[in-house]
Amino acid sequence: MGSRTPGSPLQAVQLRWGPRRRSRLLPLLPPPLLLLLLLPPPLRVGGFNLDAEAPAVLSGPPGSFFGFSVEFYRPGTDGVSVLVGAPKANTSQPGVLQGGAVYLCPWATSPAPCTPIEFDSKGSRILESSPSSLEGDEPVEYKSLQWFGATVRAHGSSILACAPLYSWRTEKEPLNDPVGTCYLSTDNFTRILEYAPCRSDFSSAAGQGYCQGGFSAEFTKTGRVVLGGPGSYFWQGQILSATQEQISESYYPEYLINPVQGQLQTRQASSIYDDSYLGYSVAVGEFSGDDTEDFVAGVPKGNLTYGYVTILNGSDIRSLYNFSGEQMASYFGYAVAATDINGDGLDDLLVGAPLLMERTADGRPQEVGRVYIYLQSPAGMEPAPARTLTGHDEFGRFGSSLTPLGDLDQDGYNDVAIGATFGGENRQGAVFIFPGGPEGLASKPSQVLQPLWAAGHTPDFLGSALRGGRDLDGNGYPDLIVGSFGVDKAVVYRGRPIVSASASLSIFPAMFNPEERSCNLEDCREMKIYLRNESEFRDKLSPIHIALNFSLDPQAPVDSHGLRPVLHYQSKSRIEDKAQILLDCGEDNICVPDLQLEVFGDQNHVYLGDKNSLNLTFHAQNVGEGGAYEAELRVTAPPEAEYSGLVRHPGNFSSLSCDYFAVNQSRLLVCDLGNPMKAGASLWSGLRFTVPHLRDTKKTIQFDFQILSKNLNNSQSEVVSFRLSVEAQAQVSLNGVSKPEAVIFPVSDWHPRDPPQEEEDVGPAVHHVYELINLGPSSISRGVLELSCPQALEGRQLLYVTRVTGLSNCTTSHPLNPQGLELDPESPQHHRLQRRDAASRSPASSGPQILKCPEAECFRLRCELGPLHRQESRSLQLHFRVWAKTFLQREHQPFSLQCEAVYQALKMPYRILPRQLPQKELQVATAVQWIKAEGSHGVPLWIIILAILVGLLLLGLLIYILYKLGFFKRSLPYGTAMEKAQLKPPATSDA
Repeated sequence: MGSRTPGSPLQAVQLRWGPRRRSRLLPLLPPPLLLLLLLPPPLRVGGFNLDAEAPAVLSGPPGSFFGFSVEFYRPGTDGVSVLVGAPKANTSQPGVLQGGAVYLCPWATSPAPCTPIEFDSKGSRILESSPSSLEGDEPVEYKSLQWFGATVRAHGSSILACAPLYSWRTEKEPLNDPVGTCYLSTDNFTRILEYAPCRSDFSSAAGQGYCQGGFSAEFTKTGRVVLGGPGSYFWQGQILSATQEQISESYYPEYLINPVQGQLQTRQASSIYDDSYLGYSVAVGEFSGDDTEDFVAGVPKGNLTYGYVTILNGSDIRSLYNFSGEQMASYFGYAVAATDINGDGLDDLLVGAPLLMERTADGRPQEVGRVYIYLQSPAGMEPAPARTLTGHDEFGRFGSSLTPLGDLDQDGYNDVAIGATFGGENRQGAVFIFPGGPEGLASKPSQVLQPLWAAGHTPDFLGSALRGGRDLDGNGYPDLIVGSFGVDKAVVYRGRPIVSASASLSIFPAMFNPEERSCNLEDCREMKIYLRNESEFRDKLSPIHIALNFSLDPQAPVDSHGLRPVLHYQSKSRIEDKAQILLDCGEDNICVPDLQLEVFGDQNHVYLGDKNSLNLTFHAQNVGEGGAYEAELRVTAPPEAEYSGLVRHPGNFSSLSCDYFAVNQSRLLVCDLGNPMKAGASLWSGLRFTVPHLRDTKKTIQFDFQILSKNLNNSQSEVVSFRLSVEAQAQVSLNGVSKPEAVIFPVSDWHPRDPPQEEEDVGPAVHHVYELINLGPSSISRGVLELSCPQALEGRQLLYVTRVTGLSNCTTSHPLNPQGLELDPESPQHHRLQRRDAASRSPASSGPQILKCPEAECFRLRCELGPLHRQESRSLQLHFRVWAKTFLQREHQPFSLQCEAVYQALKMPYRILPRQLPQKELQVATAVQWIKAEGSHGVPLWIIILAILVGLLLLGLLIYILYKLGFFKRSLPYGTAMEKAQLKPPATSDA
């Protein structure tokens, strides 16, 4: 057996067997600790007759898990008390840490303080060692952390309290085995017996060593004990049952192993039943027709984790029926209950699967939980469930606890409470009350119980334990105990007295003439009714409505039990009637309309995943000879649709008054067309809908239109149906960019190195970015993105791909960085290779040569893409270097490196196949261009010197010629000598 691997509800733990050492297995944890999840607020439902406004709240020691199990206890005729298990409570047992306790809470007219019941006052028993032993005395059993009180059940004056994590050891096996144990108190605590049927010689995981007996338990009507031990035989599980007399006769307190003579128990099966957890939950009921109650056992991990429930004969424990779950890992059989819910005198079966998942309209799975109801007929159990009840809160664990309530509402049918430990507002837990009826349980709860205290940091687990069907206060109505171990509380909801009232309203005459003033009344109560002061009735067509409302006085005094009665939720507290006015429809007062209807829509398709705005226009006519009274348009919309309002149209559309109702799974819209809709009337109007709740289970949805009236003759039109096909369609957007858009040669201050050592030695860096967006409206579950780029041409390298980022599940036709170059950590957009600033592009004699696949040798990239919902995107980055050496050999020749990206959707998550799977193509090009730098071709120095000398020689020659021509000689102007003579002073005569 060295290869066997037992499991537990939380995980599978490897077990190694050897001569001297073995590893310990994690025991099964109690059901409410299976997993801790949060969830959204629940559906609100009005209450009925459980007193949810002022329930009795019992509290225990903090951190003790007080409320993990609850039970009624009625040892005689004096009254009923409440039993509450606290499996992590500390007791006075010496050397025992958190052994657990069961509290007794007496009830008279109100709850009294709870006190622990002393089932066991001793500590762990010691295995006495021999005088020569060096190890000393060691414990033979381990009561610390044994979870005593995790299961509590009562029958008459007997109480059964179990510790499923109780462990013991043998002298041969030094490690402790969690066999579990129970204590049975009989005759109102007169005698207390220990019942540990799994503490046997057949130890270890292969036997009953990990049985965890008492993980679940129940009493039959005759007081027989039924235990579940889901860990026996490599977690195949086991059911054990014995009468109280058999347990008492076989009990010897000085012995650890007490075989019970006459005990019924299931045996080990083949290895295919390992890890099934038979006995995870138990219930009792009569299913064999022999008046002996049979055993119902949940097997939540059996049948390849689909789970199943088995019904075993209470006389010989043979299998009678098996019921399998419909979904893997839904924990079908987590909770079971048996009671007659349809009033035929035969017990029916309820099975909880709190982890069941269902898909939302957009295909997303969500965990909601479900309860299956199997009805029993005189021919036996029906193989298929008569009804299923599904939770509304995601991760609410609807169906994690079940309990029969008895006839809570006094209608002749038993009712049921269903717990959702993580449901309700603030994720504190909720309990749903479902009334029984001739067809089984109702589809909607009549009451929802939620905590009245403030939410804490951890879930309250309200509803983790339920017990009903007993009348605690003696008022004739059964009560309900609800455990909330997360806050160490147990809540008692008492049944309030129910008043069933009926009233009638009669109007005589039903049709009257307002012109007739005489009226004789007899035996009537006098009342004053005031009419408007008008000379005559303007509206002789509309009926006169009269309504009667009644209710119980909310301030009425309470009864002797401290409770106020409640009106039956099915009682009609409002009654309406109307009196018709004499109509102007001829002598016979009969109007015969002829109602006709046409419907038009602005689209014929709706798409999965979209809100699908829809405008439906209708044309209603009355082409008959009389008016249609109380005429109304009734539109039956599918459950996938929601009504938004009237279409606003500036034309001749009529403004209507419409009411929107939910009827079963459909939606009903009722619009008033006039009272009366006169003969010859013709009106147009439009209705706006959205269709956001589409499922892929229906290929079409349908809106049904019909005009109805109160006329006796020809009162309605034909039904006009408007159908829309449900389709899956998604559009994708594929965008790409090259960074930079062009590579410029030559590159300044850079020379290729052959062979290249670093990434930069190859050439300029280029970064291609591709972005894929699902524009919707539908989702895509799987697709592929393929990218092809020209890598080489005629044996000459064009690109050197260094890395691909953004997507993970990708394959390439060529290895990345095949030469193992040292990669540059810098971003390609800011690389050291910069193009020149003072440069001008050289003109090309022709356009660039386009290099693309398949003309060139291609680098191909294929990426598998997973789910892509509406407006979700994926990006891919391709990093490469342009192989500069190849392009420098073709100087001044421009090129265009063109990469092509193709996205192809392969599958969409719907059973409705799309007309065409989305596809998109894109080309992203990187230009290779050349530049001519200013002053890049310098003039040789000797030419400059020669030009200067020639210039000087020409200048000298020009000067000489001008000199010879007298250009530089200055000539005196005419009259200069005469002017000078006149300037001399004249001679004086006195000289």
